[in-house]
Amino acid sequence: MSASFAVDRPVRIGVQIEPQHATYAQQREAVQRAEDMGADIAFNWDHFFPLSGDPDGLHFESWTELAAWAEQTERIELGPLVNCSGYRNANLQADMARTIDHISGGRFLFGTGAGWFQRDYDEYGYEFGTPGFRLDGLARDLVVIKDRWARLNPPPVRRIPILIGGKGERKTLRIVAEHADVWHSFVPPEELPHKLDTIRGHADAVGRDVGEIEISNELKRRDESTADALYAGGVRLFTLGVTIPTFDWDVLRRWLAWRDGKNG
Repeated sequence: MSASFAVDRPVRIGVQIEPQHATYAQQREAVQRAEDMGADIAFNWDHFFPLSGDPDGLHFESWTELAAWAEQTERIELGPLVNCSGYRNANLQADMARTIDHISGGRFLFGTGAGWFQRDYDEYGYEFGTPGFRLDGLARDLVVIKDRWARLNPPPVRRIPILIGGKGERKTLRIVAEHADVWHSFVPPEELPHKLDTIRGHADAVGRDVGEIEISNELKRRDESTADALYAGGVRLFTLGVTIPTFDWDVLRRWLAWRDGKNG
């Protein structure tokens, strides 16, 4: 087993196009612009109501958007940041992911998590429970999802990468160590070493090589010095929240230039 996370991989920039307070036409245009500018991944989020601003404002559903983006685009990877596992049967999640993977020609990234936004659960009739209840469900679902991927006909185009978001040390990072190809969080640079040590401990317990896990973090409201520190800590995927229609695309252009500088 590797004692170190792999850092010999290129920096990537993902944009999370918030599916709120904008028409679908505006979101579609934003996805195309992100791809044309050279972003590596287009994300949305899996909620049913806005997370900021007018709580009853415009909002669209994640997975149906992603299927449309898969047909629309040609190069950029895409996925939810993140899917809420409790909203859908695990076998269905696997089938949906496989189908979007085919629509996109093998560009789907399965970002998933346990969910947290109680209004989604209450209004759509899902059991909210406790964080531990939701995390236990995520752990069970991932086993089912990977098993279903192995049995679907046709199978996914590629081995679909799994991104898991969160930082809880007892359960979330254990799930990351066992299942994730990408670990995503918002932790600041000074917290990274401890969190990575925790993942490493869980990985040792399940026989996982942490060199297989890419580290992801957030750029919104951060500057280059913080990004440099995250990079030094091992982060290689950086995500940037995109609020449309007001987003300043020069911000993405600046971060893409930063990425290219890191990649030489």
